[in-house]
Amino acid sequence: MTDNILNIRPASETKWDCASFGEVMLRFDPGFGRVRNARQFNVWEGGGEYNVARAFKKCWGKRSTAVTALPVNDLGWLVEDLMMQGGVDTSHVIWRDFDGLGRNTRVGLNFTEKGFGVRPALGCSDRGHSAASQIRPGEVNWEKLFGEEGVRWFHTGGIFAALASNTAEAVIEAVEVARKYGTVISYDLNYRASLWKSQGGKEGAQKVNRHIAQYVDVMIGNEEDFTACLGFEVEGLDEHISSIDPANFKKMIQTAVKEFPNFKVAATTLRNAKTASVNDWSAILYAGGEFYASMMRENLEIYDRVGGGDGFASGLAFGFMEGKGPQAAVEYGAAHGALAMTTPGDTSMVRQAEVEAVMKGKGARVIR
Repeated sequence: MTDNILNIRPASETKWDCASFGEVMLRFDPGFGRVRNARQFNVWEGGGEYNVARAFKKCWGKRSTAVTALPVNDLGWLVEDLMMQGGVDTSHVIWRDFDGLGRNTRVGLNFTEKGFGVRPALGCSDRGHSAASQIRPGEVNWEKLFGEEGVRWFHTGGIFAALASNTAEAVIEAVEVARKYGTVISYDLNYRASLWKSQGGKEGAQKVNRHIAQYVDVMIGNEEDFTACLGFEVEGLDEHISSIDPANFKKMIQTAVKEFPNFKVAATTLRNAKTASVNDWSAILYAGGEFYASMMRENLEIYDRVGGGDGFASGLAFGFMEGKGPQAAVEYGAAHGALAMTTPGDTSMVRQAEVEAVMKGKGARVIR
């Protein structure tokens, strides 16, 4: 049974519980050192949209596929191998011939250092001309994915839409077909100012995201995302976005839902970054005209903050998919996001039982 707020398709009617659409990059991680001084890196796969599909499989035990594009070379095969290790189906990957230099297509790279104490996390992207950034409308057979195969939950987001005008158009094409077949659509606004520069900055971001928003059932984003991408204001928001009054965020969500009545669920994580290593962490979810708040985790210790929001998104989706209701959904999301930030890399490395133990307040004693 699924929660009637979202009317999620039964598993028996579909091949996939989750499909994601976005770029899958290689992340180069210098550990606790700095990118500029590194002599070695750990390598992970990651991407805001893909991370959700991977967690659907590895944490929640659901059927996941990812729509993306990769070059036909050893780096593309490396990403494919990492995706397969994550249990994510690769049958919808678009493969592009490689010219030997990377002028025509390549794997996107993301160099990210964790930060510590007063030194914030730092990301340096190298993703120009990537295979996924060249995806255009008409390249993906959405009728096959959503119509013939069937998908219960489709997740995409503002990072991928920001890469180029063609990726924004491809997202619009995807959500139109997903809506036609009754697939629940979640969208993480995930605003990155640097990515929207080539599409007209905030004005361009709002034009694209407000168009996509008309098709979205579950809108996810923090206070900066909603203001920059959809044009809604949050009172009392400081320029560093270090903390927020939940009451003001609730006012903004109520305004957003009036303008976009198709938003059946709207949610955000609430993070007060005291240092790079210590954050206050919680979440708020709007559903069915009511607000639901997760447990507040004060002074949460952070190992690697990247992927916390994606962990939240997948936990939220799992809660609704299992028919557990809005309160459980926001608790699953917040607990899973918190756990995702205790491990390296962008992706979740935890199991459902571990998430549920954290939700119950189980301590961190050694498990033997």
